[in-house]
Amino acid sequence: MIDAIQQYQGQLLQGLVTTIEVAIGSFAVGFLIAAVLAPLAVYGKPLVRRIVMGYVGLIRGLPELLVIFLIFYGGTVLLTKLAGKYVEVDALSAGIASLSIVAAAYLTEILRGALLSVSAGQWEAALSLGFRRPRAFRLVVLPQMLARALPGLGNQWLVILKESALVSVVGLEELMRKSVVAAGATHQPLAFYLTAAALYVFVTGISTVLLKACDFRLSRHLR
Repeated sequence: MIDAIQQYQGQLLQGLVTTIEVAIGSFAVGFLIAAVLAPLAVYGKPLVRRIVMGYVGLIRGLPELLVIFLIFYGGTVLLTKLAGKYVEVDALSAGIASLSIVAAAYLTEILRGALLSVSAGQWEAALSLGFRRPRAFRLVVLPQMLARALPGLGNQWLVILKESALVSVVGLEELMRKSVVAAGATHQPLAFYLTAAALYVFVTGISTVLLKACDFRLSRHLR
């Protein structure tokens, strides 16, 4: 069993790197989208708020696997029609795009809740000191919002990290896919699935430690 794992350790580590790339890319893009949508959901006009919350509700109501299929196969159909020849969407791009769309919906709700938790008095105090609204938001509201949102953001990061395994269904050679291939080739599924589990736990453990350090640093003023 150990010999089989050693034989495939390079491929497993390569799959782990791909998993982390997908997770980081999806979280980063999703967070950027949510950073735009969350303020619109709170301060936007009624129609804008309804559109944003409609998007959040729609995506949260769909299975992540279905979103992956829609982006991968739908993107392939769209690109094929535009190019006039068969063009398949890259599995990595489809994975990041799909998980970004899903993450953006959940992150929007997390940031919206954190933004609403900052009292109106913080705005009033900043404006009374002569701050314009953009500066008041950046220097006063944003730090408090991020401190309150960090637990939810951290949880969503861990969810995305594990959901990256779903992208293997469209052929992405991430950790889960590498483990399945190695298990099939060696007929030792338990060994490779336990190894994959250990690698996931290792990455999530490091993430948890880093998140706790960030939470301690950002929430000092709240204690």
